[in-house]
Amino acid sequence: MYPHHQPPDSPRHAVLTTIASDSHTWNLLFLQLLLEEQGWEVTNLGACVPVGVLVEEATARTPDLIVVSTVNGHGAEEAPGLARAVRAVPALTEVPLVVGGKLDTSGSPAPEVHAALTEAGFDAVLTGANAVPGLLALLDGPHERQHGRSHADAVR
Repeated sequence: MYPHHQPPDSPRHAVLTTIASDSHTWNLLFLQLLLEEQGWEVTNLGACVPVGVLVEEATARTPDLIVVSTVNGHGAEEAPGLARAVRAVPALTEVPLVVGGKLDTSGSPAPEVHAALTEAGFDAVLTGANAVPGLLALLDGPHERQHGRSHADAVR
């Protein structure tokens, strides 16, 4: 389905989650399989994950990437608080943090939503047709933190 890349000798690790109000899991399963196809180890925290649980799990695992996927339309409201909580933990300040999916109830958030999410601490906001290619580009790109830069636009 998507290009398979040669896994590194030591697989990188991603923590995959959603926002606390989102009970959807098919998006998480898809992303888990996509990341694993790319050679990543994945800890999938499942649906309705409280921010405190995400912070606790990510702190315990010190992942190479945190991916937040949401499809219930409340990501624009809940994800900024999640990002601020993650960024408040010294061990997680440099871990790339990505959010994507359906961020508002209309399904096409305005550019200011992306700006608010990157300002809150997300390194990438991945939505629409560019979401999966944007994530794959992040996985293949340099592994340095690029806080404040949105890697894919919702409206194109």
